[in-house]
Amino acid sequence: MSAISIGQAVLLGAVEGVTEFLPVSSTGHLKIVEGLMGIPVDDDAVIGFSAVIQVGAIAAVLVYFRKDIARIVSAWLRGLTDREQRYHHDYKFAWWVVLATIPIVLVGLAAKPLIKGPLASLWVVAGSLIVGSGVMWVADRTGRHKRGEDDTSFKDAMLVGGSQILALLFPGFSRSGATMSTALMLDLDRVAATRLSFFLGIPALTGAGLYELKDALGAGTGAAPLVAGTLVSFVVAYASVAWLLKFVAKHSFNAFVIYRIAVGLLLFGLLGTGVLQS
Repeated sequence: MSAISIGQAVLLGAVEGVTEFLPVSSTGHLKIVEGLMGIPVDDDAVIGFSAVIQVGAIAAVLVYFRKDIARIVSAWLRGLTDREQRYHHDYKFAWWVVLATIPIVLVGLAAKPLIKGPLASLWVVAGSLIVGSGVMWVADRTGRHKRGEDDTSFKDAMLVGGSQILALLFPGFSRSGATMSTALMLDLDRVAATRLSFFLGIPALTGAGLYELKDALGAGTGAAPLVAGTLVSFVVAYASVAWLLKFVAKHSFNAFVIYRIAVGLLLFGLLGTGVLQS
């Protein structure tokens, strides 16, 4: 028996697609929906399923930014043999993405028992949603929004990439929220911060999904639910990415801050009254 049915997988895939790149915590929303459906949030198969369907969302980013990615990869390949190309921003940026992914990989492997154990609690999700909202609000208010994507540096990439650890350890903090907030604190504008978050998420989320695939199948999640959830995640995430880039070009992050606080308080209420189990 699969730990997750196809119907549940479709719903969870939609939730993943909508929330993966919005700064509202996809992991937090998945855990809330899983809890409401009576799915144990700390089950190995469920945790693996959540990681695997992220690959669908990442595929949506690869398709959406295919021209940018092709340009960056092409510059990197040319730079391997042509010293002149190594001064090109795209060549350096490719290496920055790789290097900025190393911290989260190391922490993910070292802290796996905690991530799949006590840190998977919905109490942690609720608290992280609210705390992360405060960080995002401060970052958006204090950042000067004066630097564009071409102004990013190795330091920016490492700091923003390293901030993904917050979301890894505290589900509910949001990977997108952590990376965007850090980028804003470094004075990047909102569009540059959002795009940098997308690019830095590609290797981390793809690696997590592939790493968890075997565990997800071995723990009882059927192939059909995994495929259904991943496909739905791809379609919905593509639309979500397109909307977010248009939104941040003209609006602040205040709407996300308010939404996160509301969801966090609601989750505390549901847990406190016993409607949801942590």
